[in-house]
Amino acid sequence: MGLVVQKYGGSSVADAEGIKRVAKRIVEAKKNGNQVVVVVSAMGDTTDELIDLAEQVSPMPAGREFDMLLTAGERISMALLAMAIKNLGHEAQSFTGSQAGVITDSVHNKARIIDVTPGRIRTALDEGNIAIVAGFQGVSQDKKDITTLGRGGSDTTAVALAAALDAEVCEIYTDVDGVFTADPRVVKKARKIDWISFEDMLELAASGSKVLLHRCVEYARRYNIPIHVRSSFSGLKGTWVSSEPIEQGEQQVEQAIISGVAHDTSEAKITVVGVPDKPGEAAAIFRTIADAEINIDMVVQNVSAASTGLTDISFTLPKTEGRKAIDALEKNRPGIGFDSLRYDDQIGKISLVGAGMKTNPGVTAAFFEALSDAGVNIELISTSEIRISVVTRADDVTEAVRAVHTAFGLDSDSDEAVVYGGTGR
Repeated sequence: MGLVVQKYGGSSVADAEGIKRVAKRIVEAKKNGNQVVVVVSAMGDTTDELIDLAEQVSPMPAGREFDMLLTAGERISMALLAMAIKNLGHEAQSFTGSQAGVITDSVHNKARIIDVTPGRIRTALDEGNIAIVAGFQGVSQDKKDITTLGRGGSDTTAVALAAALDAEVCEIYTDVDGVFTADPRVVKKARKIDWISFEDMLELAASGSKVLLHRCVEYARRYNIPIHVRSSFSGLKGTWVSSEPIEQGEQQVEQAIISGVAHDTSEAKITVVGVPDKPGEAAAIFRTIADAEINIDMVVQNVSAASTGLTDISFTLPKTEGRKAIDALEKNRPGIGFDSLRYDDQIGKISLVGAGMKTNPGVTAAFFEALSDAGVNIELISTSEIRISVVTRADDVTEAVRAVHTAFGLDSDSDEAVVYGGTGR
């Protein structure tokens, strides 16, 4: 008997019919001889509605109480799903994150998993039950407070449980048929990828691909847990994410030169103007940002002006952290010694990802030629061995993604990619 962990996103359990459809799929996996653990997200837009409600009550809700509120969405889903499974003649038990043994640090709203102690889950499985776990949540190790893992944290919950339970696979069910060469909501001719390495998937996730959370893939790579990304709305084979290529029938799925094109419009750009070009200035800027617990992405420093000895440093960060970053830098302005700050939240990032880039000359040239032909101006550039990222105007992102996707022959000749659940995950 194998052990399978399945995760269902909000769009998969958006209503009663969706919950009953998911219950049938879970029971089918049980009938196939597997022990089944299910991680479930809140129904549809429940989390967004709870956030809106909190903001109506308090403009700055306390972290502890905010987490207590948000975790209610997953508790509703897990209980309803357990009921639906019991109606199909199978026993199911639902567990909150804390009951499932998901131990986190104490950072509210974006906690990180420290450990998973799934004793109650194992007991439920040994008794022949299906275990339903509320995703996105855990309990802090020190204060025993309820915590949330940040948006998309249910993916990480699922992989963490799969690792702790030594599962054969972690199946991530969403509203598309797998990982595509681009967001099928933007590129209708995007092609489904049969297999992708952890490394390429990490780059796509970090670059804006929303089908898998970056932390989820990072966790899976660390514990070598294969992920199968599938749609809960169809029976089609999805995308395998693993360390080694998989076998499909008699044919091995090979690594493509280019895995895909990702985009992200959730970032902003801050430019620190008039920074003295001397050792320690950049360190002071980014220490200020780090002390404010803000993650940054791309960084570019201009050549200093010979007449003034001053330079500009630009970096990108999440829009939601923009105000905090500006306030932190202004507070430390005397210590850093810059002239002014510029803030721009009308930017977008386009990234080309593929391990084959390392050994195929001309990829960089073709990427920039495609952007040039589409009339897209580039503001920042960042590269790694398997990724090229650029920042452009937000209005140019859609055209840029489509142009690059076509330029690298990624367009599908078959039917358009289907997005079953609208805009949800």
